[in-house]
Amino acid sequence: MDSNEIPILKRALAREKKARKSAENLLENKAKELYDATLHLKEANGRLETLLNDGGTRLDNAFVNIIDPYVVMDMMSNVINMNTSAKEFLGYDHTKEKICLSDLVHPDYLEYTAESFQTLLQVGILKNYNAKIVTKGLEERFVNINASLVYNDNGSPIGAQGVIRDITSEVEIKQLLESQKKQQDIIVENSSLGILLIVKEKIIKANKAFIELLGYSEIELKKMSLNDISTLEDSNLYDDLFQKSLVSDTKKFSIVRKFHKKNGKTLFGKTSMSSVMDSKGNIEYSVAMIEDITHEKISEEKLIASEERMATLIKNLQTGILLEDENRKIVLANQKFCDLFGIPVSPDVLKGVCSEKSIHKYKSLFLEPALEIDRINEVVDQKDSVTADEMELVDGRTFERDYIPLFNNGEYQGHLWSYSDVTLRKNYRKNLEIQKEKYGSIIANMNLGLVEVDIDGNILMVNQSFSDMVGTTADELIGRNVYEAVPIINNSTEEQKLQDNKRKQGISDSYEVAVRIANGEKRFWLISGAPRYDDAGNIIGSIGIHLDITAQKHLELQKENLLSELEASNKGLQEYAHIVSHDLKSPLRSVSALATWMYDDYKDSLDENGRYNLKMMQEKIEGMDKLISGILKYSTVNNDVLDHTEVDVNEVIHEIKEIIYIPEHVTIKTKKKLPLIKADKTKIHQLFQNFLSNAVVNIDKEKGFVVVDYKEEPEHWEFSISDNGVGIPKEYHEKIFQIFQSIGNNERSTGIGLSIVKKIIDRYNGKIWLESKIGEGTTFYFTIQKTLKTKDNEN
Repeated sequence: MDSNEIPILKRALAREKKARKSAENLLENKAKELYDATLHLKEANGRLETLLNDGGTRLDNAFVNIIDPYVVMDMMSNVINMNTSAKEFLGYDHTKEKICLSDLVHPDYLEYTAESFQTLLQVGILKNYNAKIVTKGLEERFVNINASLVYNDNGSPIGAQGVIRDITSEVEIKQLLESQKKQQDIIVENSSLGILLIVKEKIIKANKAFIELLGYSEIELKKMSLNDISTLEDSNLYDDLFQKSLVSDTKKFSIVRKFHKKNGKTLFGKTSMSSVMDSKGNIEYSVAMIEDITHEKISEEKLIASEERMATLIKNLQTGILLEDENRKIVLANQKFCDLFGIPVSPDVLKGVCSEKSIHKYKSLFLEPALEIDRINEVVDQKDSVTADEMELVDGRTFERDYIPLFNNGEYQGHLWSYSDVTLRKNYRKNLEIQKEKYGSIIANMNLGLVEVDIDGNILMVNQSFSDMVGTTADELIGRNVYEAVPIINNSTEEQKLQDNKRKQGISDSYEVAVRIANGEKRFWLISGAPRYDDAGNIIGSIGIHLDITAQKHLELQKENLLSELEASNKGLQEYAHIVSHDLKSPLRSVSALATWMYDDYKDSLDENGRYNLKMMQEKIEGMDKLISGILKYSTVNNDVLDHTEVDVNEVIHEIKEIIYIPEHVTIKTKKKLPLIKADKTKIHQLFQNFLSNAVVNIDKEKGFVVVDYKEEPEHWEFSISDNGVGIPKEYHEKIFQIFQSIGNNERSTGIGLSIVKKIIDRYNGKIWLESKIGEGTTFYFTIQKTLKTKDNEN
């Protein structure tokens, strides 16, 4: 070892011994302090225990008769003593287990308990401390505690004592009452009925419904009484109901009042009044509940007026009317009824008369009295509706009567008799039968084939001409189904079904069919069909008149040459229409210029309506110009000679974006670079411009887009234009390609654009279709042949 290191080590050892000595002294001091503290704590606990033990007997004797729980605790809230009530209430026994009262406090009340304990330490007593605790049985209980500190001989607090009162029921009742009050306030405030609180005839409180009902504010209403804002239709009735309510158990009554709204209008309100009496029998306050029955009142008045009008109408009907109640007493009769039966008194005199008894007085009028009376009783007993029931009188007249039983909610209320003199009609019917026989003879011998069938197509009658047309005798035809006897050739079957449905709907019509007659020969018939009715107006079959037009059909073959000439003529007419359409634009432009000059020259002299009309004229002229232009384009689509050049579709889209109106929220883009195609650039430009113009103006989204895409097929190009617009309903998917057809109420739309698109695509032997979802958008698809083999080339 180096001699220089020895002194260093000695100094280090000395420092270590000194440090150890200091640590031992410090440890000895701390141990002494801890020992002193322990002795002090034992001494304090001893004093507290002695104090409590010395006074325990006195305390037990003092609180032996206290029903509420009593607890003594140290300053750490540990229980030192408690009475039997406390043990039962808390579920703990301090003699058997350690109890810390602060551990029993519900978490929601810990902060409040800490503040209350500080108050106890500062003041020495704690009054009406309310909290929630959790007992040993895990029951949550609300308690009220009054506590005070316990001091030693030196006056220092060493513990606390307190009486615990269980207020759980009181708190729950209070909470329930508060909840019920809130619910009641919510119900009153949100009630559809107007509600008023009235004290000494003055309005104290009005709910929202009543305020909205009359238009007054609550402040204004508090200055008024119920009589200030309403009137009674019958004050005597009100006084009577009010006096009766005072002696009733409920103290309630209802009456209709007319209320006066702030805006001067009135309404009828069904007012239910409830009063609360004081001990002296005087009204302490009243509650009025008002239901707006204005509509019901008006409806009731209209109903009464309607009943009066109906009674007036019945009295003046040319049909005899007799209304009887369920007891066969007359409720209403009109003058016509009295006239028919020769009753010499006013119809009003008949009210209340028993019809069953009085009929015997007039039974001599009937041709067969006993049978007629029995028939009337039979009808009334069965209570089933009867129509067109005939009765014959001695004087040769014939009456037709209807019986209608009257029910209300399934309960029989009486019945209505309706009598009509049908003598002339019956005689006419007899004459009609004679005429029928006469014309039946004519029909049987006419040259047109006639057949009568029932609703199922079974033959009921044929004339001789029809039998000759079919080649089968009448006896063989009657009873057979008409379609089995005379088979319809396939291409006429659907037409025949359509016509059958028309007959069942009561529609007459003429149509042609091809049939196979008995000898197997194909014949063409022109049929005029009409529905056949019974006396009650019900359709029971049909009647058909048949004309053989086979010869005329053969002549139609000769018409084909004439049709070719007609097509050429139509082409000339189209060219003429083209010229006329061009000529229309000149005066239209003149009118537009005149309207513009008038607006510029007189806009300061015209009122707003005049200026608006001139602007509307300009818009209508603009629409007419678009319509004429559209017609010109439409008429020339098939007439122009197509130019087949290389067309860059990307360039076409760019040019269109430069010239059409595109809303700021809409973007037109291509999904990928579009191809070069061989086509007429003008037609392709027309094609895409119509698609894009339609798309951009029908987008209702905050951000709109129109996407152009394509795919290449071996024989054709397939393009698509997609948007996120309003969509097109399914029923318009075919219709929109027809001229002058558009969707919605857009007055600026001519309904020509997509029809032009369809004609252009047709010229390129292409197809067009679409897919659309309402509210999501639409995608149009169309194809163009690559081979340039258009209809122009084919011709």
